[in-house]
Amino acid sequence: MIKSMTGFGRCEQSEGTRTITIEMKSVNHRYLEAGIKMPKKLNIFEARMREVLKKYAQRGKIDIFISYEDTADSNVHLKYNSDLAAEYMNILDSMAEQFGKQNDITITSLSRYPEVITMQEETEDEEELWAFISKALENACSQFEQTRILEGTNLKNDLQDKLNHMEELVDFIESRSPQIMKEYRSKLENKVTQLLGDTQIDESRIATEVIIYADKICVDEETVRLRSHISHARKCLEETGGIGRKMDFIAQEMNRESNTILSKANDIEISNAAIDLKTLIEKVREQIQNIE
Repeated sequence: MIKSMTGFGRCEQSEGTRTITIEMKSVNHRYLEAGIKMPKKLNIFEARMREVLKKYAQRGKIDIFISYEDTADSNVHLKYNSDLAAEYMNILDSMAEQFGKQNDITITSLSRYPEVITMQEETEDEEELWAFISKALENACSQFEQTRILEGTNLKNDLQDKLNHMEELVDFIESRSPQIMKEYRSKLENKVTQLLGDTQIDESRIATEVIIYADKICVDEETVRLRSHISHARKCLEETGGIGRKMDFIAQEMNRESNTILSKANDIEISNAAIDLKTLIEKVREQIQNIE
């Protein structure tokens, strides 16, 4: 089972007064890189979130957006600091006595003094909150993974078709090569006959020339290695886990062999087949960039 590096997942979850929404999307990347945008309150869970993500993805640039809301009235409350208020009053009374003035402070004005009345947010149970968040995150990641698997299946089918076509081209090159030798020998004999007339042809010299020519254009080693790479690529497509890097390396080796075949080709049909091979391999390499 292969996975694409592009995917999308979303989960919206409510429980009591709390609601969380998680959206995630990814694109191709050489390594696993995750960016998480979330309320400051949830920053303490970032390391845990990244650990969850690693279970679902090995490569890709993943953007995660989290919104969180708690509408509970009891979440925020006012706190009255009576000791601080008393200290303010003692100081104000002392000032009034020192300057012979009346202390005209009112309760309303005293309440506005720093830290006399403060707004505090009720502390939530960290593990309980994480249980709520992690459930939503797992659901979003599961959907995210499924979209990657679906796209990966489409990539696999396309790559298998391309590998089949590549093998057909290799078959043609191998079947065409002996025919080239026969055609070269026939042309060589005709040319010698034209030059020498009725003089007897030296068969051993003709054979030597054909062997030298065959050695220059022989692509047996390249086609054998190409078949091996195609077979290896097919096996990789049946593996589990990340195969993107391995497939990229195989495609590079395929390209090397097709370049050699093209450079040796002294026949228009084999040249065309080698060009088609290179085109297919390039398409394979482009598709592989999407595989995890």
